[in-house]
This record gives sequence, structure tokens and C-alpha cells, in this order.
Amino acid sequence: MADAKVIPFGDDPRSRRGTGAARSGPAKRGSGGGRKGGAAASGGTLAPVPEQHDPLPRTPLDASEEPGAERGGWDSRIAGGLSFLRRRITGDYEVDEFGYDKELTDQVLMSMVRPFYEKYFRVEVKGIENVPTEGGALIVANHSGTLPLDGLMLQAAVHDEHPAGRHLRLLAADLVFVLPVVNELARKAGHTLACAEDARALLERGELVGVMPEGFKGIGKPFGERYKLQRFGRGGFVSTAMRAGAPIVPCSIVGAEEIYPMVGNSRTLARVLGLPYFPITPTFPWLGPLGLVPLPTKWTIQFGEPIPTDGYTEEAAEDPMLMFNLTDQVREQIQHTLYKLLVQRRSVFF
Repeated sequence: MADAKVIPFGDDPRSRRGTGAARSGPAKRGSGGGRKGGAAASGGTLAPVPEQHDPLPRTPLDASEEPGAERGGWDSRIAGGLSFLRRRITGDYEVDEFGYDKELTDQVLMSMVRPFYEKYFRVEVKGIENVPTEGGALIVANHSGTLPLDGLMLQAAVHDEHPAGRHLRLLAADLVFVLPVVNELARKAGHTLACAEDARALLERGELVGVMPEGFKGIGKPFGERYKLQRFGRGGFVSTAMRAGAPIVPCSIVGAEEIYPMVGNSRTLARVLGLPYFPITPTFPWLGPLGLVPLPTKWTIQFGEPIPTDGYTEEAAEDPMLMFNLTDQVREQIQHTLYKLLVQRRSVFF
């Protein structure tokens, strides 16, 4: 899948958003004091006694106000953290043949991405029900933003918003796997090289696979061409999905185009540094490292209706006209949804 170029960078959300710290229920006030139905034993007979009331009414404690509740929550977190560290030190954790480390992704990498997803870009997700609950599927999305933060936000959207908490395995360009540190993090987060063999293996194993066919043409396009999809290649991703019998889920991302408005491209510096482009924005490189801070735009990610491929034969994946038609169908659906979302949004930042 040489045409599917993308540079994604790589506590469970339900436990984070739902239960949080372990808490005990409200304490029960016992009947105590030998009180039985408002009567007390006296000389072998039951004599009525006045009902005893508390001097002041007491409001039941909320679970979060229970004595020791906070301590119990912190104890649980500390114990979980120490257990995590012990497994990392002893090597008692699993990594698949692609280098994917599920525990590290859930506990650490997603926790690092989540503040940007929830607070900074305030991502709104629509159509998550179109992502299958089980089995393989290929999510195809537009690509933009000068730096590929959209891949990270897409991965967080699937992980945190899907009812089954599924993991998205993004296909990445070879540049990702030659960069120090980024290479290791990408592998740990479940990303793999954008090639047909790896993509098909993941799909046949029942994984969600993400691809952004625009590649460098998408994230490196000028600001004046924002939200205009670039060429999707020759349909390699469609052929892979058909061979695996996996549905294709179109995905449209609005908000990423404005985080680094690219007003220029220094081709000379790009050649010297071995990069596909060297972006010039209103803040970079003029403000140095501060110019790398993205603008806090408001994002929307919408998943479209799946396009089934299991009705095609193995030979159909070799038909170039069919590949072109399906590729164009996916591209047009994403483009149409982008225009629709742009009309609906009130502001770039709200």
C-alpha cells in the first residue's frame, strides 16, 4: 500500500470517566442502643418510652465524603501504578509481532493524548455507531494539519468513544520508523508500516485499521487549499479491504487544517533535512519552539456509513476500474461530509 502514506504519532476511558477511585457506599446508621420499636424493657414488661431524636438532622454523606474514601482511592491508584511498574521492569507484559503494547497504550500513551483530545481541541465525535463493534474494518480519513496530530486524535476518538473501546491500528509512512523515539512510540501505540501485507494481516485478525491516503500531500498542502482533498492514490487501500472482506468506513475530520496555517514551504530546507516539506506558518520558525504550539481549534470527527466489500470475489481486487470507482466513492463521501460539517460549524475555535 505504497500510496497510503500517513505519519501518525503514537487508564481506560470508561474506568477514567465512570468509576474513578474505588469508593465505599454511605455508612449505615445502626438501630443501636437496644432501641426496639420505640419501647424499652422494664421490670419484665415493655413500657413505652419517648422516641429519641438526634439534636440536629444529619445529611447522609456522599460517597466522596466518606471517611477514608479519598485515601482508599489513592491507595488503589498507587497500588495499580506500582503493579504497572513491576510488570514493566520484570517484562511481564505482551507485545504483538508488530510491536504493539496494549497496556502501555491504555495506561500511558492515551493518557498523554487525552488532555489535548478533551480540553485543547475539544473533539466532538459523530457517527461512532458506524464503526463495527467487532471484526476487521478499514477506517479511511482525510489528512491535514502540517503536523499529523489528526492521526492521534482519531485514535483517541475510537478508543474513548466507541462502546467496545476498540483500538485503531494506524498505517504510517516509512519516515515515522526512521525517526528516533518516534519510531519506538509509534510501534508501541500499534502503528505499522503502510503496506498491503501488514494491513491485510491486521484486518484478517479482526483489527480496526486506519489509513489516510492523502499522505504528505494532505498534511503538507497550503492553507489556501484547506479541506480540499488531494489525490487518494491508485486504490491500494480498497484492494486490501476487498481481499480481507472488511468494510470501509469513511471518516471526515474538521479542525485540523487550522492548527498550523501553512503559508509557505521552504523546499531548500526540506531537501537538506530530508523532509517532504518544511512548513512556514505565522508563528514558525519566527517564534522558535513556541511556534510549534498548535492553535486551539474546535474539532469534529464524523464516521460515515460503512461500505461493504465482502460481496466481491478475490479476482475483483485486480480490476483497476472497480478499484478506481470504489476509491472515488470513498473520497467523494469524505469530501461531501467535510463541506457539510464546515457549513454547520459556527467558528474555527468554538
